[in-house]
Amino acid sequence: MITNKINNWVDHFSDNFQWSNAMLVCKGMVPFGCVSMNDLTRISDKLLQSEITKENWKDIWCNEANLNFEKAKLAEEENKTQTSGLYYLRAGNYFYTGERFIPPGEEKLKLGKKAFNCFHIGLKKKYPAIEFIELPYENTSLPGLFYPAKNSSKPAPTVIIFNGMDNCKEMSILFAGIELSNRGYNVLAIDGPGQGESLRLRGINARHDYEAVGTLAYDWAKDRSDVNERKVAIIGYSFGGYYASRIAAFEKRFAAGIALTAGHWNLHKFQREMLAKAIKDGKSIAQSNFQFQWVVGSKTSEDALEKSKKFSIENIADKIEIPFLITHGENDKIIPVINAKKLYDAIPQSTVKKLKIFTAMDGACEHAHVDDRQVGINYAADWLTSIFSSID
Repeated sequence: MITNKINNWVDHFSDNFQWSNAMLVCKGMVPFGCVSMNDLTRISDKLLQSEITKENWKDIWCNEANLNFEKAKLAEEENKTQTSGLYYLRAGNYFYTGERFIPPGEEKLKLGKKAFNCFHIGLKKKYPAIEFIELPYENTSLPGLFYPAKNSSKPAPTVIIFNGMDNCKEMSILFAGIELSNRGYNVLAIDGPGQGESLRLRGINARHDYEAVGTLAYDWAKDRSDVNERKVAIIGYSFGGYYASRIAAFEKRFAAGIALTAGHWNLHKFQREMLAKAIKDGKSIAQSNFQFQWVVGSKTSEDALEKSKKFSIENIADKIEIPFLITHGENDKIIPVINAKKLYDAIPQSTVKKLKIFTAMDGACEHAHVDDRQVGINYAADWLTSIFSSID
């Protein structure tokens, strides 16, 4: 049972970083209307009185998800489309969070299906302009969401977003897509290999050479009549910072790249350290000890460690030639801020590059800026505006 009081709103469970980090991700979605602080307070009160088990975590979050699902159904019956959409989005977020620490298997799959079903119904009701797309990939496809630029009558600049290991395209389209669309940009949010729906419902595991996925996404976007193919940028956040860097290094057709959090300079070393911490005290790390192994499709931790050697920024940073922005929180407890500085220094001096470290005074100083996502995405959007304006 957790008996300690909350130290601050970021470290919600002071003796359990795993739960605190997951709670903070949800708190970070409050400004976008798909999470309620009232709900989170109720969830928190129950968690603080519970034993620290993945079952208790799942049950408490899913109970709140079911309450919102029932509210959504009631509003739907009363033809209150927008209100119904609101509750569906909240239910989706809570199911998705409740699933987080459940190991891969039937239960995780069942909760994943519930989460994405609610997410998708909610998005269709709240944001009918969003298109649900499928990006052809090998012998299957990757699911994506395309949000067209608001009030644009000509081909618009376009931003392609990849999330990390824990978030999903539905969250990306809300915390980044709305702002970027309002600024006149199309937004394509994709669950690539090892991410969101692609991993949970389709069993598509991650790959280190993400430029292959970036190329597919660029080719899909450039063929649309509403996309200005000379102004297409890539954004990756959290672990996606590696993906954005990798794509920028090898797919030169992008006009710019952004890592909203730098990737791990040496992921093999990091994963080895995390595995040791997980064995000693699983509460001290942000993710479950099965997470990376599941993402890359390894049957053993040893195989996952071997694969991790290829997912490192140090191997590709000097190949980035397109304009590139790196943002990072100084209080990032998952990817140390030194990684951002190493990435910046390794990018050739001839490249247009910028590094922004967010401080506590700035806000957005936690991992992937989840403590103030609006600040992080607005900074990225402002930088993109300057880059796009320099292109004829």
